[in-house]
Amino acid sequence: MGEATFNGTGNGKNGWMRVLGIDPAAAGPTGFGIVESDGRRCRMLHYGALKVTPKRQRECASAALQDIHARVCSLIEEFSPDAMAIESVFTALNMRTALKLAEVRGVILLAAAQHCVLVHSYAPREVKASVAGHGHADKRQMQLMVRALLSMNETPEPSDAADALAVALCHLQKEQARQRFGLPDYDSSLKMRSAVRTTGLPAEIRPNRATHGGLPRIVSTR
Repeated sequence: MGEATFNGTGNGKNGWMRVLGIDPAAAGPTGFGIVESDGRRCRMLHYGALKVTPKRQRECASAALQDIHARVCSLIEEFSPDAMAIESVFTALNMRTALKLAEVRGVILLAAAQHCVLVHSYAPREVKASVAGHGHADKRQMQLMVRALLSMNETPEPSDAADALAVALCHLQKEQARQRFGLPDYDSSLKMRSAVRTTGLPAEIRPNRATHGGLPRIVSTR
């Protein structure tokens, strides 16, 4: 497992938002990367990929899940990220692969919950569009774009680690846009939806009979 760490001096987390990006894998290495930003600059703190050896897998059927959970926990404890960003399950996968990937995501989400870290999930195409400008970028394009955006001296390897850094960058871009346009944060949205479920909608925005008890539909004309 090759890993790299930022060796420059920093000012701690004062004014910087730190994100742990995770690229879960059903069979190959699970990539991870720590990125932080002050709203103008982004820098890489650490990245790598965890590959469970065949010998380790023979020792225990759930060895991969155990090792991934332990590694994510150690990353959270070492770097204290403000948030975690993880790729969502790719819907085109076959059932067997999708189930394995869901298991990996499960132990990652468990590690985040145990350390009270908020998790944000992004589709692979959304990550590619955010980092490379289009949703069909290949592995090499993503590596080069991540290197450029983070001003790295070398191309991040393996590609799984570069993908994890890309997920972190995607979340930082979304968060910066949210702050710039004054959009509600994730916690506020959850609280609002919870309040609607428990107390109902305010009278002024309750649906009328024409909606048959449901919220009005919003149709895009694009």
